[in-house]
Amino acid sequence: MTDTKSIYKTKSRLPLFDAMKALGCLAIVFHHLAIYGPMSDVVREGAPTLIDVLDIYAKLAVQMFFVLAGFLVAMQLTPDGQAAARSTKQNLSLIIKRYKRLVTPFLFAVAVAILITALVRPWFIHESLSAAPTIPQLLAHGLLLHDILGYEALSAGVWFVAIDFQLFTITVLLTAAMTQVAPAWKSLFPLCMIGLAALSLFLINRYSEYEIYAPYFFGAYGLGMLAYWSTRPNLSSIVFPSMAILGAIALWIEFRTPVAVALATAALVSAAGQTGLLERWPHSSLLSWIGQRSYSIFVIHYGICIGFNALWSVWFPTGVWINAIGMLAAGGTSVFAGALLYRHIEAHAEVIGLNLKTGVLSTIIAIALIIEAVTW
Repeated sequence: MTDTKSIYKTKSRLPLFDAMKALGCLAIVFHHLAIYGPMSDVVREGAPTLIDVLDIYAKLAVQMFFVLAGFLVAMQLTPDGQAAARSTKQNLSLIIKRYKRLVTPFLFAVAVAILITALVRPWFIHESLSAAPTIPQLLAHGLLLHDILGYEALSAGVWFVAIDFQLFTITVLLTAAMTQVAPAWKSLFPLCMIGLAALSLFLINRYSEYEIYAPYFFGAYGLGMLAYWSTRPNLSSIVFPSMAILGAIALWIEFRTPVAVALATAALVSAAGQTGLLERWPHSSLLSWIGQRSYSIFVIHYGICIGFNALWSVWFPTGVWINAIGMLAAGGTSVFAGALLYRHIEAHAEVIGLNLKTGVLSTIIAIALIIEAVTW
């Protein structure tokens, strides 16, 4: 079996992860293009099956993202399957670092979305447009609490960012609890994760009203953590069967396609990690490039898609092919915008405090609010 610990220390990128994230983020972009018309409404007339597939199945990519996130957090926080002892300050630092990493590009993307929405609202009437934002709503987004506090999302997919942060925070706090409250049990951390994943998969995940809370998705996240531990020589004989049994029981209790996708993803990355494919395949510079920028593409695409739909509704209100081209153009522009966001914002994730980025962000939001106030 490949010694994954040495691999992950020497490799800065995992090509298979980059490829999966690249394809996943593109799937999400075109899923939202399929459900937010009017371009997709026109294309549906000529290719209804394609739009239905993008509508129903492309969104399942988020399950893959949760599995990959769990894999990476296990690699970072508990590489040997034991809850590592850290001080309260170190744990807090981890949570703050994760928050900054997520929220900096997220806030810029939301600001772009509300600005584009404000610009097109006077002449583009469509249900995909969110209402004019309020200050409390903006603050709730900044704290990643918009769903919990009952505010309308200002951009598509923002729930994912909030759930990702909740999952990471819960995991850090659990490692802290096991090392500080019950240090003798720190080696049993994988059993704790198996228990929490089982609770999620067998019970919580069956009720959609819990979708705004992390425990609903802890099954996929936990499967990802188990997938990483299954690549460790001292844990694989126990963890991989546990992962398979968890997934099988969950699907036996109630078959859910998202759970099946999460289990398949976990099995794939587990097998790739054990055989060495994780760090060697595929050899695609394009997929690697997109994968590295996948988060920025994911958070920025909604505003871009709204802008293209608004323009196409005026320029090309009919015509299947020209609207299909519009969808492709929106997807390509989302990748380009994500690349810019990655280069200038995500790669330097520091928006908290008085700095140039904070000033630019505040200016974008202020302009959007002024436009909304004038047009309304």
